[in-house]
Amino acid sequence: MQIVESLNEGLKRAFKITITAKEIDARIGEEVKKVAPQIKMPGFRPGKVPANLVRKMHGDALHQDALNAMIQSSVDDAINKNSLRPATQPHVHLDHDYKQGDDANVDVHFEILPAIELPSIDGLTLTRMTVEPSEEEVNASVARLAEGQKSFEAAAKTYKAASGDQVVIDFEGKVDDVAFEGGKGEAMPVEIGSGQLIPGFEDQLIGLKAGQESQVKVKFPADYGAKDLADKDAVFDIKVVEVRKPVETKIDDEMAKKFGLESLEQLQGLMKGQLEQELNGLTRTYMKRQLLDSLAASHDFEVPPSMVEAEFNQIWQQLEQEAAREEDVEAAKKEMEDEREDYRSIAERRVRLGLLLSEIGQANGVEVSQQEMNMLVQQAAQQYREEDRRRFVEYLQQNPMAAAQLRAPLFEDKVVDFLFDKAEVTDKVVTKEELEAAIEADPETAAPKKAAAKKKAPAKKAEDKKPAAKKAAPKKEAAEKEPAKKKAAPKKDKK
Repeated sequence: MQIVESLNEGLKRAFKITITAKEIDARIGEEVKKVAPQIKMPGFRPGKVPANLVRKMHGDALHQDALNAMIQSSVDDAINKNSLRPATQPHVHLDHDYKQGDDANVDVHFEILPAIELPSIDGLTLTRMTVEPSEEEVNASVARLAEGQKSFEAAAKTYKAASGDQVVIDFEGKVDDVAFEGGKGEAMPVEIGSGQLIPGFEDQLIGLKAGQESQVKVKFPADYGAKDLADKDAVFDIKVVEVRKPVETKIDDEMAKKFGLESLEQLQGLMKGQLEQELNGLTRTYMKRQLLDSLAASHDFEVPPSMVEAEFNQIWQQLEQEAAREEDVEAAKKEMEDEREDYRSIAERRVRLGLLLSEIGQANGVEVSQQEMNMLVQQAAQQYREEDRRRFVEYLQQNPMAAAQLRAPLFEDKVVDFLFDKAEVTDKVVTKEELEAAIEADPETAAPKKAAAKKKAPAKKAEDKKPAAKKAAPKKEAAEKEPAKKKAAPKKDKK
């Protein structure tokens, strides 16, 4: 076996590997000795099938297994003997003209992780902005709960329905004077102004009384779920069964008991705790941004281009999803394109910070315990159908890089917490508005502002995520992004 380095440029490495036919044949011979005792063939006692017959019957499979094992071993040798740390799964190419009996010529190329000078973790200074929930905010949260408990009572038959009322209707809808499937119903309650029905329907119920018949004319949206109705004009014949007026929910102990609590005071305490949790999340976000800004300012090493590209693609995909929900989709996409390089810079920063946090964590003994990892696996497995969960767990067990990607966010959170503990922290009590403004104003991590789009810039969400880099074993395939909920688990990889 011969291993020759063919490229050493920046973080890029490549090797040419030659495995002789003689070496492959010898490896096949070893495999034959291993499997022969298990082979059953008519006319021979178990374990007594001649080696030449085993080769004749299973030669192709044995050759493929032996070649795959030798290629993997040679790639490992190239990595280990040169003390390299692959950033991504090595790309392995066997000469396409190869056939059994020839020497195997293999090209291997990959990117390596950069050498990183670890920063001193002494002397870190951070400001912890804290917010105490006000009594008004707690009461507002309780009031929103009360709003969700809204009930209705029957109004007088002469009462005319108004916005906020509930109208119970029988209805039948038609398109071009033809009734359509799902367009008929009885005693359906409709809250005027709730936006539950297609645009324009609820507004036409205003002014109607119990027992009154009327027609509602609407146009189905172009993106309506039933394609045969999309963008079609429809007429609904309706009859008002009853008009109901909203009944104000009293905020008292009785309301609290509906939530399984003993008193209003207990409910207020619960809502205060939830507000504190939300505000603590904002506090952590601001502290983390300070920390990452400090690390980014003092480190500017080269990062693997493939990792940056993968991170950029993740950000870009999120931006495309956000743009698709804008009123002017084309304008949003054009604005994205104008800022493409800014988003690529964000991706590079995230990869660099991820690598740096990984180095800091490993150098200081930060670990994700097996128990924590088991919990992560169980949580991730819940995204799949019950019959696919076992396959998903097996996939993680057989793909260390996939498991590393699952582990990475928790590991990075633990590194951040480790650095928080090491830092000198100054507490500062502020308002919620001041804390949010401080987060939004961060010049290093805030993404380019979206001028044309009406929604918040989705890139800011992208930057708020954990840094992207993951250190993983180089021997297995990189895990794909987790599929949408309830899709089948990944299939086993083949050699």
